[in-house]
Amino acid sequence: MRSKILLGIFALLLSLSSSYSQKSFTRADTLRGSITPERAWWDLNYYHLAIEIFPETKSIKGSNTIRYQVKSEHQVLQLDLQEPLKITSIIQAGEELSFKRDGAAHFVTLKKQQVPGTIEELVVSYEGQPKEAIRPPWDGGITWTKDSIGKPFIASSNQGIGSSIWWPLKDHPADEVDSLKISVTVPEGLMDVSNGRLVEIEIGQDKNTYHWSVVNPINDYGVNINIGDYVHFGEKFEGEKGTLDMDYFVLRENLEKAKVHFQDAGRMMKAFEHWFGPYPFYEDGFKLVDAPYLGMEHQSSVTYGNGYQNGYRGRDLSGTGWGLKFDFIIIHEAGHEWFANNITYKDVADMWIHESFTNYSESLFLEFHYGKEAGQEYVRGTRMNIANDRPIIGTYGLNQRGSGDMYYKGGNLLNMLREILNDDEKWRQILRGLNEEFYHQTVTTDQVEHYIAMGIGIDLRPVFDQYLRDSQIPILEYYYSDNQTLNYRWISCLPSFTMPVDVTIGEEKIRIQPKTTWSQLKVKTQEDLEVDPDYYVGVSRMR
Repeated sequence: MRSKILLGIFALLLSLSSSYSQKSFTRADTLRGSITPERAWWDLNYYHLAIEIFPETKSIKGSNTIRYQVKSEHQVLQLDLQEPLKITSIIQAGEELSFKRDGAAHFVTLKKQQVPGTIEELVVSYEGQPKEAIRPPWDGGITWTKDSIGKPFIASSNQGIGSSIWWPLKDHPADEVDSLKISVTVPEGLMDVSNGRLVEIEIGQDKNTYHWSVVNPINDYGVNINIGDYVHFGEKFEGEKGTLDMDYFVLRENLEKAKVHFQDAGRMMKAFEHWFGPYPFYEDGFKLVDAPYLGMEHQSSVTYGNGYQNGYRGRDLSGTGWGLKFDFIIIHEAGHEWFANNITYKDVADMWIHESFTNYSESLFLEFHYGKEAGQEYVRGTRMNIANDRPIIGTYGLNQRGSGDMYYKGGNLLNMLREILNDDEKWRQILRGLNEEFYHQTVTTDQVEHYIAMGIGIDLRPVFDQYLRDSQIPILEYYYSDNQTLNYRWISCLPSFTMPVDVTIGEEKIRIQPKTTWSQLKVKTQEDLEVDPDYYVGVSRMR
């Protein structure tokens, strides 16, 4: 039975990266994943995405107004839109511009002189039938389905495949837009729920337009549309930065059970403000939105489709019982508001910054509400899902993620760093400090590693290299050369690996600093050595 559960988990969560392990990279991957010269010279300032949705034909028509600041002189600009959608026009300063398409990349020749420091604007019109998501959210696209009474139920999900699967933009995570307006026109009887705050409903003939405003920086994959026969309820959360609006949009048929089940959202907010600091988007509010797929971390518009049950689709991913104390999708996806939406990777290769911390947040939620040992049991239990197949960090500049181990192995890495520090309050301040230091920023792995190492006060490069850039799990090998001499070293690791580890030998508890060469220590007994279970390492006694 356990093997069947593992297979199911790997099929769903490790599929985030499996397709990348076997593919050959192409020019399209480079154009998608790198900061090309045609992307580097301009900095995003504002988007106004204005679209109409046609459920009967599964099509979209609309425009994106793109405002940007010129950083350096250049007359060619790269925009991205994936087939089968087509750009119908690009206009700047009243003049239509020509462009050349190379796959999803569109290279626009600008007529107006681009002067460094100035703010410029483009209006990009497009239309067509976007790719339909088959296994959302893993394959990405638009989900076109219907609710139980036959009304359209539509949503976007596009992490990995890119936001350009359904709208034209600068599709690279290094440059977040500073603010955003989304205007979505839908047939009468339906509602669109998107990011930020609803500022206006424009009533038309047989159709209505919902205008949403986002005033904080937002990563492009966090932008979403959700269309259905929604009803609304909400609550006020008195948090660290004042009163936070927490709004819930659910299908009419789910209203009563949502009023009970979504109480996890308030519990989440209490726990995560304690551990990570204030919710990063008070100005835009927080929303949970019913979706026709499992769920995603869309900024201030977290989507939910876990069937109103605890666990991950009713299962405990840790095998400890603690995973059934909360709704996995509410806790995990909302945790991304801090790690993914507040702190965002510059390159998809650093996706562990999103997923490792958010996986770890699940155990911190449990600790806040049920005590430290509950959280520790949970995070240790998730090790059964680790594959150790390849490094957690992917290849830069190619839109390539690393191993799906970024979830469970990454969470265990963070828990182990807490053990190394051995100061729970200082560890909490490091987590909060990350969200303050990198507030509303895009970051690199090096920045995150350096911040944590400085907070703990030791050189952690060998540890990060081992757990993020290699796939082996270190084994503490030891033997006794006489009655009182312990010999020990790390094996199954990089040659440069070294890390302190807490061990118990009989009644003696000590911290040792093994390297890959033999070290010795006088001890009181030759009993078997036991490693503190919060260290994700192996142990082997030589006989």
